[in-house]
Amino acid sequence: MNHDFDVISAARNWRTDATPSANPHDVVSDVYASDVLTLEQLKTRLSKPVYKSLQATLERGETLDPSIADTVALAMKTWAMEKGATHYTHWFHPLTGATAEKHDSFVSPNGDGLAIASFSGKELIQAEPDASSFPSGGLRATFEARGYTAWDASSPAFIMRHANGATLCIPTAFASWTGEALDTKTPLLRSVEALNKAVSPALALFGASEGTRVGSSLGAEQEYFLIAEEYFYRRPDLVMTGRTLFGAQPPRGQELEDHYFGAIPDRVLSFMTDAETQMYALGIPVKTRHNEVAPGQFEIAPIYEDSNVAADHQQLIMQILRNTARKYGLVALLHEKPFAGVNGSGKHCNWSMATNAGENLLEPGDTPHENMQFLFFCSAVIKAVDDHQDLLRISVASASNDHRLGANEAPPAILSIFLGSELSEIFDRLESGQGGRGAEAGLLGLGTSVLPPLPRHAGDRNRTSPFAFTGNKFEFRAAGSSQSISFPITVLNLIVADAVTQLTADLKAKLDGGADLNSAVADLVKSTYAAHKRIVFNGDGYSDAWHQEAEHTRGLLNLRTSLDAIEHLTDDKNKALFEKFAVLSDRELAARQEIMYDIYFKTVNIEGETTEYMARTMILPAAVKYLGDLHAAGDGRAVKGVAGEVSSAADELYDAVQTLSAQNAAQGGEEVHEKAHHMRDHVLPAMLDVRKAADKLEKVVAEQHWPLPTYRQMLFVK
Repeated sequence: MNHDFDVISAARNWRTDATPSANPHDVVSDVYASDVLTLEQLKTRLSKPVYKSLQATLERGETLDPSIADTVALAMKTWAMEKGATHYTHWFHPLTGATAEKHDSFVSPNGDGLAIASFSGKELIQAEPDASSFPSGGLRATFEARGYTAWDASSPAFIMRHANGATLCIPTAFASWTGEALDTKTPLLRSVEALNKAVSPALALFGASEGTRVGSSLGAEQEYFLIAEEYFYRRPDLVMTGRTLFGAQPPRGQELEDHYFGAIPDRVLSFMTDAETQMYALGIPVKTRHNEVAPGQFEIAPIYEDSNVAADHQQLIMQILRNTARKYGLVALLHEKPFAGVNGSGKHCNWSMATNAGENLLEPGDTPHENMQFLFFCSAVIKAVDDHQDLLRISVASASNDHRLGANEAPPAILSIFLGSELSEIFDRLESGQGGRGAEAGLLGLGTSVLPPLPRHAGDRNRTSPFAFTGNKFEFRAAGSSQSISFPITVLNLIVADAVTQLTADLKAKLDGGADLNSAVADLVKSTYAAHKRIVFNGDGYSDAWHQEAEHTRGLLNLRTSLDAIEHLTDDKNKALFEKFAVLSDRELAARQEIMYDIYFKTVNIEGETTEYMARTMILPAAVKYLGDLHAAGDGRAVKGVAGEVSSAADELYDAVQTLSAQNAAQGGEEVHEKAHHMRDHVLPAMLDVRKAADKLEKVVAEQHWPLPTYRQMLFVK
């Protein structure tokens, strides 16, 4: 049965269940951060001493004073109940990559048949969720259930609304009873502190005032697909795995390049507006929305925030996109590669460092060749990426991201840095001893007086680079669209802290030896760039020539699959690095490696079993039924020809399914890393063979017999 008309009719009628969006003026003046307990809100609800104590923790990094907890908890409860909240939850980020929450009511019986609303400082600071059912990588056994959530005062509490009420969400860290991190937030917070401790002494050498604190800033773009909800539920592969395990290529994909930045369909635009209004209320600074390259693909992008808050907001963005899409008869797909043959989805992490006074340390200014502070920190990033290519690759490693990475979507199997012509020339001239600026910006004339001359940047952009300098920040383009950004940010903070620490020691030695600051920095930048310039590449990252040059001439790592990368997480150099900056202990690091193997294995295992199920119970029966209809139609030449094609492809599919079934059953060993390698080396190739045969059948089986919505329907029915 063809459901195209039904889906189109539903699309035309979506407005009946949609929530009307707020007036744009109201969004700006009244809605933004209205469901966030901001510092300004707290200032009006706390005594001056309590507020100053909390402010010292948030702005100067002083240890949180537990004695203020009861006062803050009362203010938090009062504010939340004014917003309609009846429950609160410690909202945390376990090692699943998602978020977790356990709701408790504010209601407390008072013993005389009545109840009061209560929320204590003890309940604010710490809660005890069951830690046994979260991944721990061996840190905790199933029978050792105790774990703790701890209030993260650096990320503001917020209200999450649902159809019948609201819940106060308190961002927290999550640790085991033995004190080891069981979440992604704790190491992220540790890495922010490590970055501050590394960069502040360097800034002092450049004359920064005492008390200057440094953190990392981040804006993470989010790509996603939208498809009709009916099509989603008729595809067991999408429901179970988030991606299509079958699907012949339609005659048209993204070849015409007409979707990118095209007019946004009305239903999609209304969905976006609704989702953005919810994000505004949560203080998420979303700025940009547009059609992406692939048909049915879109992007939303916030601007800079403190990286810890940005990580929280990214989790909320994914949740809001998924929840809101359903109101419009749509499903938001966040898988890195939901459709073969068209671009997948990433999460580009725009990263920089900033002081508590708002100074961006990667801002080159108008004269970057004279900005020694900028050149110092920029060279530290170059050194960091070269020294720790493996960690950056590991930070984005997953079974789902492997389908995207290495294709025409910023391939990071080989890490490289794009600096652009202006910066590259500045560093090259410094290395050669010439100095000076080199390429300069100017005005771009467009050949007609109707159009104004445009300011022209001194350097171009490079969309093929996995790690690109984009004006005043670095864009790490390799993160997957469905993953938490906490670990990639943790790694970026950590490796830059390491590089800055080493360069600061070298710079201090030069200054102690009598060198002036400018000449000492120039010498240090020159030697650092000379040692690490192999990582800088401004050309086409998609080309085969680059892969040959990078691996064989420059000696860069080429970790083609996630498993190639994950095995290096616990290399001695990485254990020493995480231990040196107290970001992850050896046990915590080993646990994360174990979890990455386990998630890889389970992801592909689910895909393999889903592929077998769909082929056996949906696709083969459809082919057999169609063959029966063909045989009943007579023995004409056309009938025989079509029946032969269907029969041949069906036999091929049957044989491929038998092979896949055996590989699914084999599992590959007792240890999780053995199972993961079995999935990569045997199950994934067997799945591909099943898909090839099934996609052949899709092209020859009559449409009314085909049991699955096709790419043509899913990608183009809006």
